[in-house]
Amino acid sequence: MSDEYKKYARRSDRIMEDARRVRDDNRRGGRHRREGSIGRGSKELKLKHWKKKGVRMAAALVAIWIAASVLGVIIDGLGFEGVMLTGLATAIGIYVFGKYPKMKVPQRAELPKGDVRQMVARTELWLEHQRRHLPREAVRVVEQLGSQLDALGQQLEKVPAEHETARDIRKLVGETLPEMIDAYLKIPEHLRHESRSGATPDEQLTQSLEKISKEIDSITRQLAQGSLDDLAITHRYLDYKYGEGVEADQPDHGVPLPDFDTQKTAG
Repeated sequence: MSDEYKKYARRSDRIMEDARRVRDDNRRGGRHRREGSIGRGSKELKLKHWKKKGVRMAAALVAIWIAASVLGVIIDGLGFEGVMLTGLATAIGIYVFGKYPKMKVPQRAELPKGDVRQMVARTELWLEHQRRHLPREAVRVVEQLGSQLDALGQQLEKVPAEHETARDIRKLVGETLPEMIDAYLKIPEHLRHESRSGATPDEQLTQSLEKISKEIDSITRQLAQGSLDDLAITHRYLDYKYGEGVEADQPDHGVPLPDFDTQKTAG
């Protein structure tokens, strides 16, 4: 068997394997099956963007209708053609301002900038635009990261920006995480499924994302430990003060009331 034939056979096997992988992925809904927000931060950014587009669209439509009304007064009525042109201009305005401007995807260098809330929101939005290029298992971890980043952001708002934990998280979320995904995306598609050092790039990416997920969860729990302790202390106090069975054990310091039923019988 010639070397050329072996090379052709390996290439054919790889193409067939890629085709089967795409088929299986499509049967489960495809890589584009989830287009929703992975977290509250990115959802708020997209909502602000749509609100701005709505304001622009409303302003454009009002301008069109005012211009049509003024023109109608000047020429003593628009007529059928004028009404049709106004309707066409309205439809074009809705289409253009509904589609443009498109939401700007944050650049990787922008992710660690700003306060914690901005960093979390931008990172979530950036991850949403990368997940269509990621393997299915990695997408599952990315979507889990969304809720974890929301919780972490709430905890970090109580931590000074110069605190060591805040700096470490900013580096982990704003630098290490996107750098790792960028490195994966630079690998040619047909090489992402070949084993290297005991694991394929797909598996390495998924495992690394899982490690980041665990680290974020661990830091969130550490930051929340003080609040958890306070809640536990309050719970124990309330249980001791007002819990079941406490009332029966309390000494009776009140003045005993007469038994009215006994007095009535005696009378």
